[in-house]
Amino acid sequence: MSDITLGAVERTIKATSATVLKNEQHFSDLDALAGDGDFGASLAAGFRVIQTDLPTIDKSNIGAFLLKLSMIISKHVGGSSGPLWGTAFMRAGMLCKDKMTITLEDLEKIVQAAIDGIQQRGGAQPGDKTLIDSLIPVREAIAAHAHGDGDNNAALRDATLAAEEAAEKAKSWVAKRGRQQFTGDRSSGTPDPGMVAVATILRDLCTEFGVSLSQVSA
Repeated sequence: MSDITLGAVERTIKATSATVLKNEQHFSDLDALAGDGDFGASLAAGFRVIQTDLPTIDKSNIGAFLLKLSMIISKHVGGSSGPLWGTAFMRAGMLCKDKMTITLEDLEKIVQAAIDGIQQRGGAQPGDKTLIDSLIPVREAIAAHAHGDGDNNAALRDATLAAEEAAEKAKSWVAKRGRQQFTGDRSSGTPDPGMVAVATILRDLCTEFGVSLSQVSA
């Protein structure tokens, strides 16, 4: 098991920003199917600031870095996404206070803290067709390796596959939270843009870190 360094976290954020900006229109188009069509633009507004400010953001430790990111997201991402994504980064930053490296076990706790924060902020429950329906299987995939082989690459691979499977599975659900809930049954058959965003970000992180999604665990 190798620790995840501050440099790897910075690289992850840089790659995530690129993914969000590249998919700005795509995420908004998905949102328009059963929402107000601004998810991609809202998310991109925050990550555009992150991309610009990244060289000067406090990176004295992982916690300080993530807390600064949470402030940027909360301030610049509009709609309901800002508070939810901002809360996720804030909870992650609090758990990483003064840390220069984190382990897979730490990452499991970070994702769980993000889930808890999002649920407390927005009230979503599993099955409501929201971001947490992706984050829960992602946490479970990370946990399996954190308490198993300790393979960071395998954890990223399996988290990606879990997020993609969750996004596909949730298409048929009726949304019970977020903008899509107001469309009622019309939300069934449409993807949740937040869940798609998580899966897309993770897939691009696999590319960034050279992780093959076809590799079979030992």
